[in-house]
Amino acid sequence: MSNTLNHQTSLYLKQHAEQPVHWQRWSDETLAEAKSADRPIFLSIGYAGSHWCQVMSRESFNDPMTAQVLNTHFCCIKVDREERPDLDKVYLSAMQLLTQHGGGWPLNLFLDPQTQLPFFAGTYFPADTQNGQPGFADLLMRLHEAYNQQREELTGQSDKLANTLQQLSPPVLDPKMTDEALIDSCRESLAERFDSAEGGFGQSMKFAMPGSIERLLKHWAYSRRIGAADKDGLEMVMTTLTQMARGGLFDHLGGGFFRYAQDRQWRTPHFEKVLYDNAQLLNVYSHALKLGGDALFEDALSSTLDWLKREMRDGSGGFYAGQDGASLGQRGRHYLWRREQVKKLLDEDAYLLIETLYALDKPANADNHWILHRRDSYRSVIQRLSLDEASANTLLKNARATLFASRSERTPAITDKKILSGWNGLLMAGLCDAAEALADETWLDTAQQIADFLRDNCWDGDRLSVCWQDGHRQPHGFLDDYANVLHGLVTLLSHRWRETDATFAVALADAAMALFYDVENGGFYFTAADQPDLIFKPKPSFDEALPPGNATLTSALLQLGQVLGDATYLDAATNTLRWARAAMERYPANHCSFISALQSSISQDQTVVLRGPEVEKRHWRDVLCQGYQPWLTVYCLPYDLGGPVPNYLPGLVSAATRSQVSAFVFEDGRASAAITDLEELRRTLSGR
Repeated sequence: MSNTLNHQTSLYLKQHAEQPVHWQRWSDETLAEAKSADRPIFLSIGYAGSHWCQVMSRESFNDPMTAQVLNTHFCCIKVDREERPDLDKVYLSAMQLLTQHGGGWPLNLFLDPQTQLPFFAGTYFPADTQNGQPGFADLLMRLHEAYNQQREELTGQSDKLANTLQQLSPPVLDPKMTDEALIDSCRESLAERFDSAEGGFGQSMKFAMPGSIERLLKHWAYSRRIGAADKDGLEMVMTTLTQMARGGLFDHLGGGFFRYAQDRQWRTPHFEKVLYDNAQLLNVYSHALKLGGDALFEDALSSTLDWLKREMRDGSGGFYAGQDGASLGQRGRHYLWRREQVKKLLDEDAYLLIETLYALDKPANADNHWILHRRDSYRSVIQRLSLDEASANTLLKNARATLFASRSERTPAITDKKILSGWNGLLMAGLCDAAEALADETWLDTAQQIADFLRDNCWDGDRLSVCWQDGHRQPHGFLDDYANVLHGLVTLLSHRWRETDATFAVALADAAMALFYDVENGGFYFTAADQPDLIFKPKPSFDEALPPGNATLTSALLQLGQVLGDATYLDAATNTLRWARAAMERYPANHCSFISALQSSISQDQTVVLRGPEVEKRHWRDVLCQGYQPWLTVYCLPYDLGGPVPNYLPGLVSAATRSQVSAFVFEDGRASAAITDLEELRRTLSGR
């Protein structure tokens, strides 16, 4: 047996292809060999941008002595978590139960080859003894001995774990709280976690948590709709978005947000950018901009879009997974500055502005280097320097361009060029919202190109692939892939209707229903009915770094069911909300995506279909969609409609009425009579 990873397209697997460890892929053949030989499996799951994956790879997996121990006593399997999120989700849950810790990557587990259940698990294991804990090679020998000498005890532990795993999916229970009380409970739980001084949630390292921010923004908007006030909720949103856009979490020169900040003040990021974070933050910043102009938010949004287009877009139309923050062996080196470097590149006036704005006049915050971040508002800085706004804007624009050009000459961050279907689905939705917030329809073109790429390269007419790279499709996708792509398509259709996108959306929804839906209990399994069984079959409901596919699919089916008048989709969404109710009531703040779907289902959300001449129709849509109204979705349908046709629309429209816009308001599976006056439509929607 030897290392078999050299033909893989995954960047992460390629990084391990030349190691002395005899890495194998997760496959029926590998599992059968381990079972036949009765050799415990060492399963190591990670991804290319993970710092600790890189450290453990360098320290242990490149070491010939450690490799010899692994090769002699274990069957070694290496998995890219982004290609096999099913394995990652299942074994991360198992690890959390075994260790009572949150987990992370690398995710390392030792499995019984007969059952594939873990008997030991952890994340990063140091090569040498630390704090009384054995080094990795020593740990391997101890586990080998335990497997041979304490097999019965380990088997008993695994059986208990198996029973616990089977109980993870929440039972279907009748509600114990009213819908309104549950929504309010989520809002209050988020407020309890909120850091009022620095924004965000928690008191140490800070993740962006766009789903939590979006939930607070929606709670404020829905409250305002019924005449209630939630100023504190809006303040939490604006404080967090401001602190993130000012802080080191945001790349002030190149655009894009890093994964998380290592400090409470958002100043020191974990230097890694991933597509799914930035896709979701496009949504949040776009929605915040619909409340009114904000130069900081607009700059963050525009710069992130520029980064995506410049560095993350494949020529085929899809977008890459992420960028690793390490270059030349140093974390974040690509992004760090010395004060003297900046001085040499700028004239005196430009340097003074950059120094004051980005805290170069304060002590270095990263090993004698500076991570650019704004301690103060831009307005206060230019007032302090006695600059007029126009001159300051020109200085800042030119200075940032000069610094970025200089930074571009450094060794770049490594880009993981696999194109993940689900993450691109999230980006589709983010681009649509950004196009509306910035009044720039070129981003709708980009979203449509993603849809075309996914349909042409990741969809075979029946199944969606999890990812594509270098002309190769990877295995069949999972729930999140279908949910996020459908969410992106439905969002795109509400901004610009195309027959190809509508047809693709219906095909995806039908496939998701056929492959993942639990007809008996409601909700959707993470793996398809015909995919191989693992140690348990998860039905996720919790918000994680990505929203759970169950919640995303629920929201998408509600929208698609409304616009098409399809009760099958609406019933599946209702049943999924019923299935998730017990978990939502137990942990409201961990179910922000589901709470938003619940609010949409009970709050008489409005769907409007516009038909008529294109220019006038777009004008009506622009008027209706002013401001942030998460309860309103407007579709502009052509008269010559191919593909899926809403079954409630009038079948015949005379030539005379085609010369003017007709609006149909959806309610209870039916459309209203045609409304041909814009002001009458606005009164109808406002209830006046």
